[in-house]
Amino acid sequence: MDFTIRPARVHDAEDMALMHLQSWRESYGHLLPEEFFVRQEAGLGARIERYREYIAAGHQRVVAHDPKGGLVGIAAAGPGRDEDSPCGLELFMLYTLKRVHGQGVGQALVDALIGTGPAYLWVLDDNPRAQAFYRRNGFVPDGKRQLCDPSWHSLPEHRMVRAAVGR
Repeated sequence: MDFTIRPARVHDAEDMALMHLQSWRESYGHLLPEEFFVRQEAGLGARIERYREYIAAGHQRVVAHDPKGGLVGIAAAGPGRDEDSPCGLELFMLYTLKRVHGQGVGQALVDALIGTGPAYLWVLDDNPRAQAFYRRNGFVPDGKRQLCDPSWHSLPEHRMVRAAVGR
């Protein structure tokens, strides 16, 4: 599949928020009740505004578009937020639409955003596809576990960390 990767721009915020919600439905629809998604849709305006603010402030956000210009992937990274951060860089989010899974979009987003240096992330326990992708990129569980916020129905997640990797 042909696709383009570039830094997010403020005018991308609405498309990013819509694609983000669609990818949640595709990835987590079996884990979360419909009420979760309805609540997310109701808060879409606030999410769009947050994206605009983050992008305008220079926070790292990268987007992927298909050949027709449709947004198919988003990713964000920045300084680690954990008190016991295992390294300085956290991958906050990486989402692609199901229709492009396995076509290199996620890999291109990771490469563009965090390269091969040390980083960490949080992943849901019940997300084996994402975990396998992260393992292929050198991430391993470090033993740290937590429950998501109650708005996420306290789903369990764990931290994955990687040291610099060579490819």
